[in-house]
Amino acid sequence: MTSQPNESIRNTDAYYHVVLERIPPRAEPAFHEPEMQARVWGQRWGVTNDVGRLRLIALHRPGVEMELIDPDKYDDSIEALIDDREQWYWRDSTPPDIPLMQQQHDGLRAALEAEGVEIVDVGGSDGDVKAVFTRDSAIAINGGAIICRMGPVGVPRGTGRRGEEAYVTKVLANLGMPIIRTIAGTGLLEGGSFCFLNESTAAVGMSFRQNEEGARQLEEALAVTGVRLIRVPLTGHALHLDGGIVMVDHDKALINVTRLPYWFLDELKALGIEAIHVWPGEGHAVNSLAVRPGRILISEAAPRTVDRLHAAGVETVEVPYSEVRKNGGGIHCSTLPLLRDAE
Repeated sequence: MTSQPNESIRNTDAYYHVVLERIPPRAEPAFHEPEMQARVWGQRWGVTNDVGRLRLIALHRPGVEMELIDPDKYDDSIEALIDDREQWYWRDSTPPDIPLMQQQHDGLRAALEAEGVEIVDVGGSDGDVKAVFTRDSAIAINGGAIICRMGPVGVPRGTGRRGEEAYVTKVLANLGMPIIRTIAGTGLLEGGSFCFLNESTAAVGMSFRQNEEGARQLEEALAVTGVRLIRVPLTGHALHLDGGIVMVDHDKALINVTRLPYWFLDELKALGIEAIHVWPGEGHAVNSLAVRPGRILISEAAPRTVDRLHAAGVETVEVPYSEVRKNGGGIHCSTLPLLRDAE
């Protein structure tokens, strides 16, 4: 009996089944693992804690947008200039001293550069007086960034904070930083209300600027990297968690207890985190920034809080920031960390 020659499979339906079983896709190492980050994205990206040595940060220098603040919009009941329609406020009876704001912001930049931090600049709308607060537009996590969705939407085009997301997205794309997620649908989330407590636990401050849908989307992105999210209801109309807590070392946090629920202090204890309380009347001091474990940039005019930090073994670099603070935020608000050391 004569054997028949083997039929070629190249043009049969079975071809790819035979070939592709030899080169299967590989789910591991995971997206955020350093070897995969380096291979695909050129380097490891993101943040796994809030105190590791700071390597890369995004800033926005105050500019012509500050001219939007109208000196005729003073409201004596809140002792501030405010425009409900355009959605801005300024905590003074006179408009910003823009050169002083720029001088103080330049001082923050110089302090960061002195610590060896690389800086990238983020643009902004001429109608967005809060653009200096880059913290709120994105959150860096292990492997990349989450683009937030801002709450305030002014009626005139270009006012309010909605729209900052597009500016930071362009910056991250140009850097080659992966964007893990963009808060979508009806989710609201701003980065100033996010905090890593350690590498496996994070907190989000719930307020009228962060809603459950935003927290749910954040939680999903964090869960992929094994991080648990604690929802912390903020008091009154407090906006962001960074008015209540900022990590200053792996096991130390600067806190303003008036902004936090009592049970959250127990959570910190359970995690082995020492709470360093700001001095009453120096609440703005909590809005500071760790540049490495146990060393922070802090705004001026908080001498008793600085004493408490020194007593706890935390080094401080004081940065004049009084004029920028009138815009409703501090040093932490003004800085968007994109890359920190894991340790």
